[in-house]
Amino acid sequence: MLKTLLGSVFGSRHERERKRVQPIVDEINAHYARLQSVPEADLKGQTAKFRATIRERTAHLQSQIDALKEKKRVASDPAEREEIDLELGGADGQGGLERDYRAALNHVLDEILPEAFATVREAARRLLGTTVPVTGQELKWDMVHYDVQLIGGIELHLGRIAEMATGEGKTLVATLPLYLNALPGRGCHLVTVNSYLARRDSQWMGHLCRYLGLTVGCIDDTEPGTMERRAGYECDITYGTNNEFGFDYLRDNM
Repeated sequence: MLKTLLGSVFGSRHERERKRVQPIVDEINAHYARLQSVPEADLKGQTAKFRATIRERTAHLQSQIDALKEKKRVASDPAEREEIDLELGGADGQGGLERDYRAALNHVLDEILPEAFATVREAARRLLGTTVPVTGQELKWDMVHYDVQLIGGIELHLGRIAEMATGEGKTLVATLPLYLNALPGRGCHLVTVNSYLARRDSQWMGHLCRYLGLTVGCIDDTEPGTMERRAGYECDITYGTNNEFGFDYLRDNM
């Protein structure tokens, strides 16, 4: 009874979270309305614009990190290398310049999120009616993100778990945080549970991401240790199964 009373006064956790992110959704919709009238070249140019903003806001930290890594590469004294590691990552590996860079990067990604999500949504709208080959079949693109899917994308970007039932559009939702987090050029991975989904989604959702100028790969289409697999990892967005990602990590660290 107390829980019911509190819920009626303060709302459920779901309702409170929805109200918290609703201003972000409203901002996305405002950008979306504006982008519907821009030329196709300008819409595709959004990716370069976002990346320029990210570079400008993180360049000072990135240059310091690059200089320290180069200094470590040529250093022969173990004590000097350890000192550089501390400066880069701190005593626990979570601090130093790397932490400062991640904080600056997260700040700018949060700032451009509304316009970036709107860009993906508008790209999806413009692709309506186009076809894309997916696992040997031609599929017609017929999806544009709903507001509730925007909320799911926001939650995923914030590192929270977004539970969605079958048919509610998890695959499409993922394109929003994938696009945003691929913009820094450090690679963004989507992990699936089987090879079919990894291949299907890399081709299907790749249609949308490639339209905006991103590269998309699937490691399940390649053999371990090959140049093709390396090329898959070097894409802006990489799809794959938990097994392939996990075993590649083990191989690299053996």
